[in-house]
Amino acid sequence: MTRDDLVRWRYRLIPNTVVGEILSKPWIDNAVPVLMLAVLLAVFGTLVPNLLTLGNLGNLSQTVGEYLLMGLGLTIVVMAGGIDLSVGSVFALANLVMIALAGWAGLPMGVAIPIALLSGALVGLVNGILVGYLRLRAFLTTLVTLIVVRALVDSLLLSYSQEIGAAPIFSAFWDYLAFGTVYGMSVSFLTAVALAVAVHVVLTRLRPGWHIIAVGGSRRAAHNSGIDVRRTVCLTYVASGTLAALAGVFYAARLMSLGAETGVGLEITILTAVVLGGTSLGGGRGSVVKTVLGVAIVVVINNSLLRFNLPSGSSPLALGIILLLAVAIDVRWVKNKRKVLDQTYVAPTYFELPPLPDARRGAATPYAVNDHLATAEPIGLGLLDGPEDVILDADDNLYTGSRDGNILRLMAPDYTRVEPYVHIGGQPLGLAFDRGGNLVTCVAGMGLYMVRPNREVVKLSDETNRTLFSIIDDSRMRLADDLDIAPDGRVFFSEATIRYALHDWMIDALEGRGNGRIICYDPHDGSSRTVLPRLQFPNGICMVPDGQSFLYAETWGCRVSRYYFDGPKKGRTEVVIADLPGYPDNINRASDGTFWLAMIGMRTPAFDLSQRMPGFRRRMAMQVARDQWVFPNLNTGGVIKFDLTGQVLQSLWDGDGGSHPQVTSMREHKGWLYLGGIFNNRIGRIRLPDADQSWTSQSAYWGAPK
Repeated sequence: MTRDDLVRWRYRLIPNTVVGEILSKPWIDNAVPVLMLAVLLAVFGTLVPNLLTLGNLGNLSQTVGEYLLMGLGLTIVVMAGGIDLSVGSVFALANLVMIALAGWAGLPMGVAIPIALLSGALVGLVNGILVGYLRLRAFLTTLVTLIVVRALVDSLLLSYSQEIGAAPIFSAFWDYLAFGTVYGMSVSFLTAVALAVAVHVVLTRLRPGWHIIAVGGSRRAAHNSGIDVRRTVCLTYVASGTLAALAGVFYAARLMSLGAETGVGLEITILTAVVLGGTSLGGGRGSVVKTVLGVAIVVVINNSLLRFNLPSGSSPLALGIILLLAVAIDVRWVKNKRKVLDQTYVAPTYFELPPLPDARRGAATPYAVNDHLATAEPIGLGLLDGPEDVILDADDNLYTGSRDGNILRLMAPDYTRVEPYVHIGGQPLGLAFDRGGNLVTCVAGMGLYMVRPNREVVKLSDETNRTLFSIIDDSRMRLADDLDIAPDGRVFFSEATIRYALHDWMIDALEGRGNGRIICYDPHDGSSRTVLPRLQFPNGICMVPDGQSFLYAETWGCRVSRYYFDGPKKGRTEVVIADLPGYPDNINRASDGTFWLAMIGMRTPAFDLSQRMPGFRRRMAMQVARDQWVFPNLNTGGVIKFDLTGQVLQSLWDGDGGSHPQVTSMREHKGWLYLGGIFNNRIGRIRLPDADQSWTSQSAYWGAPK
């Protein structure tokens, strides 16, 4: 067995994508708090008797519930880029108001509880107006609010504590809040869990939550995108005050305490829990799950230190040290996570291409480089940006995508007038007309879309079945690329890679593995499913006239294959061309029954060699700046004509790369060949004197228009 064989089997049997894919998952930020919680439970569970018994956990659930309620409010504020130091004072205020109204004033619970919550909401509203609308600094503003509210509580206690404390409260509901349990868990804990689920849904699934995250990420960008930043910030403080007040209500029911120490230092405890869980003090990053973990860690530490009977002040000292470590870890993680991910995510594998065909000028092969495309007539020069694919309708109008998210229409016959046909959002790539005249397109980062003749945009599919045991969620489409439509209306389209987005598509070449797939969308039931997985950057899709198979190109595999989706050979794949001299892209029909194949660049011996050296490519990705990586040569674009036997009949190149250095698509139409390129600022057009001057792809697919 040769060295190459050993390397090939090593990368086939031992996947090296696992570490990078795990680090790319959003939940990886929870790894540190989960590990810390596990260690603390193991250590304190051994040192502290009965710490993990059901009875003790039930008692702790009351404290956990109150802390979690306050933590949820603070999480909302911090994720919006703020901070709320007044939660401890609001907690004490709600405790005092609740006991005073329910006992001394004798108000029913249905009145007393809302008023207590309103007191916290009002403090939050003051904070929100000062920070959100008047743009005062959150730290100083909420510090002042902490002092003012604490002074108010102390003054009221000094004047009325005896009268308020002496008044009894007789209410079954009050007793239920204090001592009620469900399966051993307190009412406060269950209420906090229910609200945690609700807050999680709001932050991750609803527009207000997206606004909060956007504001925390960048207030200027959020404002420019139309978000009311001031209102969003204000409402986060109202939510924080209300939740802190609710925690104070449960505390009042549990202890009926009016001590001056109520809530003192609690803001530091809750802030420690929130930051320790992984919510970033910089805003825009965090989750409810992280807060739950942080609260659990803080409660375990506090309870365990109390059980040790340590000197007074030990618990705040421990929490202060933990907060300092948590902030340091958070800063370092945010700063270095992307660097670590960049060094581990790119996972090259062994791949050996067939021998490189001779494509030099004057070579005695059909691939010999020439300058036929250099004379192509430019269309829309300077008006287009990234026309990756091109297509024409029955009236000879020309359509193409644009990097700004538009599909543009160039009006026949001279194509000098360009108009936005429809705005989709993502960059449109592959284009095809169906039997009904609808324009179907693959949109990078969005999926498969259809544009009706009335310009209505309809989403067809943006997800497919998830691969079993896949670490990353490959059900969502990242880079839908090219498509074609079967006679029965099914749409077969390629997703070039499931690991990289459009702006990083070239990095997929360094891996050399099968990260792509072909998906079938069935309009009869709206379903999508993967029919061909693990392909090397699949690109062009073109139906064969038999109605039972299609051709597809694998860019980094430098080959064209045929897949039978119906008929006696259903499920079979046959290689048509195995050893292309360059990197293929889109495939389309020609008027003489053959096929056109776009070439985005030429193979080089150096990059072919690197494909057999995954260790070299791995070290390069880890140690060398990205702009100095070895990439495929994409400076010589061309078009190849071939038949179903794999015989290459003709090749057209732009040898000097002056007009079309990269050709990603071509379309024959009435004796002309139209050329697209994702990095070009024009569409090229050359005359095909030997072609059928009346042939169009629409008539070839769907018959002559009626």
